[in-house]
Amino acid sequence: MTTTHFLQRPEGRVAYERVGDGPLVVLVPGMGDLRQTYRHVVPALVEAGYTVVSTDLRGHGDSDTAFTAYGDEPTADDLVALIEELGSPAILVGNSMAAGSAVIAAARRPELVAGLALVGPFVRNGKVNPVMQAFMRVALAPAWAAKVWGSYLPNLYKGARPADFDDYLARVVGALQRPGYARAFSRTTHTSHDPAEAVIGSVTAPTLVVMGELDPDFADPRAEAEWIAGQLGGEVAMIPDAAHYPQSQQPEATLAALLPFLSGVTASA
Repeated sequence: MTTTHFLQRPEGRVAYERVGDGPLVVLVPGMGDLRQTYRHVVPALVEAGYTVVSTDLRGHGDSDTAFTAYGDEPTADDLVALIEELGSPAILVGNSMAAGSAVIAAARRPELVAGLALVGPFVRNGKVNPVMQAFMRVALAPAWAAKVWGSYLPNLYKGARPADFDDYLARVVGALQRPGYARAFSRTTHTSHDPAEAVIGSVTAPTLVVMGELDPDFADPRAEAEWIAGQLGGEVAMIPDAAHYPQSQQPEATLAALLPFLSGVTASA
């Protein structure tokens, strides 16, 4: 069993766990998710010789809910503080919203970010129907956010699902049902990815974009992945039979892309 550690921030604590020994890789989940979303790739990363740190977002998982700000930029600040506490540059692996946070962290503190692996990444605001946007804001209000998210989340797992999906879904919903956590999640959903798009052209860290071919969050997942990679001078790995969470839907295919990327970054460093 791994030990939960806490990064002390001015308004509360951010939870993380650390395993392995070697170059530092920090795994960051998206909003509404838990650090255990990377449960199917962590053992292989440790076996490959990396120190693997999996962190919860503020207001999620084992982190505190006392924060007054949530979203891309506050998460980027937490990542910078975490890397500073851990004491060595890191390769950031960010899923969904956390990809935008990783981009912001790399732009602000390039000496701390050796590389970026962006999984199902949001680094800009998509073209969203304003009526649908307003509906989602209401649907994810704290009073019913856990129930709505639990009903919606399976749509983001189109294609293959991990064998433990039902148990994991129950864990995610249960985490949101605790006092204060639905409110924190609801506030996180109000984030904007404009800050990530504004700085993406200044990022110099080597980048891998990992995108599920079935990701319903993007009208054209491949086109979005290629746009992001083009902005960052990076590579694209499209994962078949996976949607927004390839790290748990298709861990072997994700690792087949991620491990060579990590090896190349650490070798050049």
